[in-house]
Amino acid sequence: MENVKQDTPCTWALSSPKMKDYHDHKWGKPEHDDNELFAMLILEGAQAGLSWETILNRVENYREAFDGLDPKKVALYGEDKIADLLSNSGIIRNRLKIHAAVANARAFLKVQEEFGSFDSYIWSFTDRQVIDNHPQKPEEIPAETELSRKISKNLKKRGFKFVGPTIVYAYMQAIGIVNDHFKSCIYR
Repeated sequence: MENVKQDTPCTWALSSPKMKDYHDHKWGKPEHDDNELFAMLILEGAQAGLSWETILNRVENYREAFDGLDPKKVALYGEDKIADLLSNSGIIRNRLKIHAAVANARAFLKVQEEFGSFDSYIWSFTDRQVIDNHPQKPEEIPAETELSRKISKNLKKRGFKFVGPTIVYAYMQAIGIVNDHFKSCIYR
């Protein structure tokens, strides 16, 4: 077996200081706080079709515009608040994504009621275990998997939007259900 020196972060993390900070302190680390699980779900949905760096540069704007990304507050948004969000240049002003954030907040609260927490629900797909893929290069990281397709289908059935299998896989990576840090990564 090849002996790989673990002394550098994943190469994608080197594109900017914000990306490196996100990689080093958040990405791939198991998350169990429901509010953060909701925030990451909204941010991953907002990222669809864009680079993660685009969203990362707007995270604080999202937190401010969406009342701290509190699902209880976002679930109550009506058309006036949505109109305000659509005029907010600090976030991605995509009508479908903003409406999806509100729908997702409502669906999120229903999952919390049913399972006790969203954490219990989302981590149940892996029996609370991290899937450790040990990729050595970017080409070894899939865009989606059978599990992300299964979770996507279940989320959609529950009323979630912008949760296709690719977004769900990125979400799984972000919240640490999947560890896709490169084998050579110091943060593995």
